[in-house]
Amino acid sequence: MPPKKSQKLTPFSVYIRWRPLPEEPGATEIKKTQSSASDGHSVSLSLPDASGPSSSRGARSWTSAPSFTKVFEADDNNRGVYENVVSQTFPKIMAGKTCNFFAYGHTGSGKTHTIVGYDHEDPQQVGLCLSAAKELFQKIDELNGSTESNDNDQKLAVGLRMYEVRKKSAFDLLNGRTECFVREGPDGKVHVRGETETLEDGKVRVKPIRVVPCWTFEELQTVLEKGLDLRATGTSTVHDKSSRTHAVFELEIVNQALVEARDAVIERQAELVPHGKFATDVYIEENTKRYTQGSDGKYITNLDYTINQERIDAAEATKREYEERVELAEAKVQETFTTSQHPCLGGKFVFVDLAGSEYYDQKSSASAAGSKQTAEEKQEGRQINSDLFALKEVIRARSSNQTRIPFRSSPLTMVLREHFLGSESGFSAMILTVSPAADQYAATMNTVKYGNLVAMAGGP
Repeated sequence: MPPKKSQKLTPFSVYIRWRPLPEEPGATEIKKTQSSASDGHSVSLSLPDASGPSSSRGARSWTSAPSFTKVFEADDNNRGVYENVVSQTFPKIMAGKTCNFFAYGHTGSGKTHTIVGYDHEDPQQVGLCLSAAKELFQKIDELNGSTESNDNDQKLAVGLRMYEVRKKSAFDLLNGRTECFVREGPDGKVHVRGETETLEDGKVRVKPIRVVPCWTFEELQTVLEKGLDLRATGTSTVHDKSSRTHAVFELEIVNQALVEARDAVIERQAELVPHGKFATDVYIEENTKRYTQGSDGKYITNLDYTINQERIDAAEATKREYEERVELAEAKVQETFTTSQHPCLGGKFVFVDLAGSEYYDQKSSASAAGSKQTAEEKQEGRQINSDLFALKEVIRARSSNQTRIPFRSSPLTMVLREHFLGSESGFSAMILTVSPAADQYAATMNTVKYGNLVAMAGGP
């Protein structure tokens, strides 16, 4: 559905991050230069005629628009990227807003290194997600210490939510990698929920992606690292341990009152389901009895039966009673925000480690690694490219201010919908991770062109 007029399409700040040139014999570097203007940085890329695979030789040079916020060189570490991209958004987070950070690039370009990091003990190499969590705890610990009330329900914590999108499903990394389903609800919002669970008394509960409230940074780091162990990897066209999913990490400021209020909504919805089903069954049953089959096989009105409207009304009244309980529970969630002592409640960081795009050029150096892929992994690679194409089409629609944006094109774009349709006071950034290696010239060019499109996509 098209965005409501009250919604604003949050423009992206786009950054380029060059990874180091691989330490391989004969590795050559593409020609890259950058220039600055009042409205941003532009980059120029070219490949010497004698460099790179035969499929890339003679490739045209290209210069972007001055659309990039900053260009990070190969010697810039994760800490430098964090301070320039993420840390500056804390005023928005502490005002209860949402800030989104996407890592995009071809397979093996350093996306996971940027978002998650591989050395969680080195403060210079910790990924953006854990760095944000650490600073977030420092700020909420100060607020918890200054709170006059001793009410533990108001004590702030960080709720961690981790899941990955693979093919048509999402997988909850904090709940044993339980498969979940991406659906658009009648409220127009996208919901990511697990299998239906049948409880006693006919209750039916469908739990959303699990949120784990963490009260210390050490607790959050432990939970996150356990979730990372469940991420799916496989052989890509570049290496044997490639992330094969789009991973989403959310850090939200919560308190116990908010956690309990949201749990209550799930319980009230579970209570509603059997009564809603019973009301529907009664209505169908009574109206079915109103008709009978004649000798010619056609259905005619059964004049001997009168619909029991009292029975229908009683079932509907009970259903409405439980609907009101759901509404009261949802209102309690909103009340938790309005009565909180801290305006930062609900402030959220969202980090998205997009799966790497893949290229199937038989003349490229990727063909050797690609030949190791199983048929299933090759199919996954095509699905990843399809997801990223859908994401590009969403961005293209944004850039031209179209009234209809194709979020339904893939599960990935459905999941990311709320992060695109944010308030004008929100913030979104994309970090392009690219390789300077000549044999990755086509992939690097594609990534930078993609980012140029994102950066030029403005709001309405």
